[in-house]
Amino acid sequence: MTPEQYRAGGQPFLIPGNEVGVLLSHGYTGTTSGMRYLGDYLHEREGWTVLAPQLKGHGDSPAAMAKTTATDWIRSLEEGLDTLSQTCSTIFMAGLSMGGCLTLYMAAQYADRIKAAVPINACLYFGVPGLAELAYAKDAPEYIVGVGNDVKDPDVIEVAYREIPIPTIKEIYGLMNITRDLLVKVTCPTLVMVSPDDHVVPPSNAGVILNGISSKERRQLILDNSFHVATIDYDKEIIAEETRRFFKEQLAG
Repeated sequence: MTPEQYRAGGQPFLIPGNEVGVLLSHGYTGTTSGMRYLGDYLHEREGWTVLAPQLKGHGDSPAAMAKTTATDWIRSLEEGLDTLSQTCSTIFMAGLSMGGCLTLYMAAQYADRIKAAVPINACLYFGVPGLAELAYAKDAPEYIVGVGNDVKDPDVIEVAYREIPIPTIKEIYGLMNITRDLLVKVTCPTLVMVSPDDHVVPPSNAGVILNGISSKERRQLILDNSFHVATIDYDKEIIAEETRRFFKEQLAG
């Protein structure tokens, strides 16, 4: 893909609506285009205000991402949370892959502001020694082949970097490790979505999340007909409807 395609697919989007806000996070090397269907669905069905920030360094070029850190990605979402808080009295959050990890991180750190969370194929560990060993290797290349486009639907192509900048590997590993230790601080209702046929993130991450969070209300939804990038795959309608239903239940309660 060209830089122009990355930038077109990576633009942040804000859909103004009522006083219920939804913060969405795309994943590692991905773009906001992966969250667009979900965002549009929630707004069209419920009139909710939806914001999907562009994580710093994403939606531009792998070289731009190489200069960013996990702190930068968190700050992008914190700024989004502050933006929603200006007009919304209730805020929910959902995210895909690293965005799911960031959803859990934010739910832990901002438990007073995020009222429910939906991590989708969230990563808290990869279990890939070959990837981990590159994080501090002195002879590592600048880039390796990316993890994007794990989609079952042959007619869908994810707008995501085709390369992973090596400096960001230690950043995502640090984020995942810290978030695992913060799981106990997640107390909001949480719906964990997982694809058994995920070729990027081990599906067993879902069990780690469900066993680690402190939420009284915790559920799991199996996505039987999608690979990793489920928000644009065959199960995208199920994801959107179940997310809507879950968040609406919290409003009613």
